Amino acid sequence: MTRMTSSEAFVETMVAQGVTDVFGIVGSAYMDALDIFEPAGIRFWSVAHEQAAAHMADGYSRVSGRHGVCIAQNGPGITNFVTAIAAAYWAHSPVVCITPQTGSMGIGKGGFQETNQMPIFEEITKYQVQVNRHERMAEHMHRAFTLAMAERGPVQVNIPRDLFYGEADYDIQPPLTIERAAGGAASLDAAADALAAAEFPVIIAGGGVIMANGTQPLMALAEYLQAPVVNSYLHNDSFPASHELAAGPLGYQGSKAAMRLISQADVILALGSRLGPFGTLPQHGIEYWPENAKVIQVDIDHRMLGLVQEVEVAVHGDAAAAAKEILDRLQSRDVTAHSNADARKAEIAKQKADWAQELTEWSSSTDMPMAPRRALRELEMAMPADAMVTTDIGNICSVANSYLNFDRPNSLFAAMMWGNCGYAFPTAMGAKIAAPERPAIAYVGDGAWGMSMAEIMTCVREDIPVVAVVFNNQQWGAEKKNQIDFYEDRYVGTDLENPSFAKISEAMGGNGIKVEKPDEVGDALREAVASNRPTVLEIMVSRELGEPFRRDALNLPVRLLEKYEKYGV
Repeated sequence: MTRMTSSEAFVETMVAQGVTDVFGIVGSAYMDALDIFEPAGIRFWSVAHEQAAAHMADGYSRVSGRHGVCIAQNGPGITNFVTAIAAAYWAHSPVVCITPQTGSMGIGKGGFQETNQMPIFEEITKYQVQVNRHERMAEHMHRAFTLAMAERGPVQVNIPRDLFYGEADYDIQPPLTIERAAGGAASLDAAADALAAAEFPVIIAGGGVIMANGTQPLMALAEYLQAPVVNSYLHNDSFPASHELAAGPLGYQGSKAAMRLISQADVILALGSRLGPFGTLPQHGIEYWPENAKVIQVDIDHRMLGLVQEVEVAVHGDAAAAAKEILDRLQSRDVTAHSNADARKAEIAKQKADWAQELTEWSSSTDMPMAPRRALRELEMAMPADAMVTTDIGNICSVANSYLNFDRPNSLFAAMMWGNCGYAFPTAMGAKIAAPERPAIAYVGDGAWGMSMAEIMTCVREDIPVVAVVFNNQQWGAEKKNQIDFYEDRYVGTDLENPSFAKISEAMGGNGIKVEKPDEVGDALREAVASNRPTVLEIMVSRELGEPFRRDALNLPVRLLEKYEKYGV
């Protein structure tokens, strides 16, 4: 026990947890603690908007495997965190959201910058706690950090601003490590039995593989079975793309090879995947989910087991540990898939070659303005091998799913099922801080760019050399596609008139590069990365649109159906 102030206990608990970086905007509510960040070895990264701070904490945690921490002024500063904390929730990121609150004697009186901050985050955090006495500061902080990592998700520590002041005897505890197991013996045996009997096993590599550092165990299991491995939606980095068994991602704008291969499966091992609905919907006109296949689902969160798809075997365990245990069990069994491994390998190679050829044909346009797929292919060919890529929501960024291939984990970051605009750039900033030796590249549409553009100033001031690839087609493309398909080309709110984003970057002190021709794209990306400065690479593209993002969510209005019937359309 050591005598110290509650602000010191707050900071010392973060130091004990290994925190070296905190993201936010300065505020009077926590200034006593902020004043001792620097002598404690914690750097405070000041941003232009609090949403960016929480996205940075998300990106930081996903790359580093450590906690990401964000903090801001009570009230409006804290409510600006909400969108980004929801994104962290769907990404299973251990973000610790510190929310200073109105002083404890003023709560409920409607004072300056007061709101009830706990209910706001209730559905998007794994754990919440309000510090009720300054003597419990270290205790509550330690618990929050422990559960953020143990339950893989954001937590909230709500602190009335007066409780940063006070003195007591505090016990600063070291981190509590909670080990993860492979799963129950019976379920692992059942999984091994099902895979041993499979004639065409397919493995889905989900985000849980990345979080568990499970690439090597997964690779060993896949090679033993000679089973194709497909990535779950937006986890293109969950299995090395260059591996002969890798077939690419499922889901929107995913790999036709992956879809055609999984459609042949008689047994599916979903490793570290909740089998989310958006990653199993039909795509490219392919109904690829095999209705009669036996499904083995492995997930560390028991609530995800059997939630979306019916499963034959549910394994409540860590993806890496489960892969090792299943492989050990398979080695003592007769494996049917060994007898037809050559035919299956040939099928994998054929489907991958066919998809690669089709993708090349789709991406070979020489039209001007540049077709989006051509721009994405040029970026793919120039992408540094160790790059970290973040993607925003929107038509072109979503089509990028076809072109993003990685050989190392922790390389692709998206807003997952939250799908918010303004995600990619600040997340790339946090990723760059966590791994400064790796290039960080954000893919952003021109509509979404307006939500994070001001953070170029942050990058210049704080020396964060992130590259923003901004696709400028002067429209909200995803929603315009819906207006084309369902509302007779009536464009309401989807056309944009943009300034030069490259010049705006230059005005804020960053680099700006504008390209209009396909053969300029690769060199421009290489130049942007090599500059080691914050850079906006503005790519002028045509208004060509990909398949609608949510065709399943819209129907023709009754008024149009009646019109079409009347005129025989």
